[in-house]
Amino acid sequence: MIKPLLLLICVATVLTGFVQAQPTSGSPDPKTGAEMTGSIKEYTAGSTLVLETLAPNEPVQFKLSKNVTYADTDGKTIEAAGLTTNRKVRVHYLKIGGDNVADKVTLIGN
Repeated sequence: MIKPLLLLICVATVLTGFVQAQPTSGSPDPKTGAEMTGSIKEYTAGSTLVLETLAPNEPVQFKLSKNVTYADTDGKTIEAAGLTTNRKVRVHYLKIGGDNVADKVTLIGN
């Protein structure tokens, strides 16, 4: 009886820690940020990126940080010129004030 109870307590502890450690797209962890995946709806080099996510969600606007990096599907750094509308990307961002500030944009294979 003690072994199954101990196992249940261990599993509950691990799951509780895992659930609490996951940032949400609505409230990213200020230290590590969050990620969002979608298709580029609008892109202004050095300024903003608007990401179209799954319906029924509205498009999400990101300001691009001064030090934003761009990566291809293999994780290699690329120039921002590789971004085009309708391209699938993963955006890593931080919530600063009321703004979503992207610090990394990674291309996703179709």
